[in-house]
Amino acid sequence: MKTEISNTIRAILADTAAEIEQDKARQTVKRLKHLIHDAIPVRSFSAALSPGRAVIAEIKERSPSQGRMRSQNFKEAAHAYKRSPIVKAISVLTSWNHFGQSMRVEMMQAVKQQTGKPVLRKDFILEEYQVYQARAYGADAILLMANILDRDELRRLSDLAFGLGMEVLFETHRAEELEDLPETAKLVGINSRSFEGGANSFRMARFFRRWFGSKVDRSVDINRFEYARTLPGRMIKIAESGVSSGNCAEVFGMGFQAILVGTSLLMDERGVAAALKDFETAVKGIGARTTRDAVAQAQPAD
Repeated sequence: MKTEISNTIRAILADTAAEIEQDKARQTVKRLKHLIHDAIPVRSFSAALSPGRAVIAEIKERSPSQGRMRSQNFKEAAHAYKRSPIVKAISVLTSWNHFGQSMRVEMMQAVKQQTGKPVLRKDFILEEYQVYQARAYGADAILLMANILDRDELRRLSDLAFGLGMEVLFETHRAEELEDLPETAKLVGINSRSFEGGANSFRMARFFRRWFGSKVDRSVDINRFEYARTLPGRMIKIAESGVSSGNCAEVFGMGFQAILVGTSLLMDERGVAAALKDFETAVKGIGARTTRDAVAQAQPAD
């Protein structure tokens, strides 16, 4: 475990450890290994994202920084994600203390069965038990956070995931964390959310949304995305947090193949399907501009 971790993250990790102990009391590792034999077959997470301009749509009941999602959006999310042509994979939060009582490992299985799309277990994964648990309940990929786990932990947990047939999204918050990733890293995320401000930054974000109707998440800084340009071309780059239909063209322009989007979909008052249409329009606009640029470059000079 990294030593320089904010108090906010330490509190979340303590809650995660308690959740793990409750799950262990319910199901042993031996039981999970047995369930893996009958688990839903793995779908390739990286293959789904490789064509580019992909959306990984998220399911959660609430957010530490933004509060509760719109309940109707939460209910309709899986159906809308299944129908959307730009949603190539789905992220499911499984920490019920911080993301809602429904957000448990069984949710991954249900979402994958309903949508048929690859599923990411997005959680604070700390030990091998959670990796076995992820595969037993249908996950195709897991998230490992480089701002929490040290180099040896990232390698050990990712090797286990690969051995079980899953892929790994290595999440980073700073360019320096890239040095801790194993050579096997293929999916690399950059999360623009800042935890340095501690619980106060989350409370202020909720305050501005509740009292001023602000849709801006004040705990994110998309300038963090800039170091995506330094990543090798072989990596699939994923932008996390702070991405909207209004700025996704700019984010894709930084070299990202995929964006992970949750709050802007789950809090849209028009519903998830309407929010996704905005992203679809934005992505089509990128394609149209690319085509126009290519045609312009092909024109002979006067």
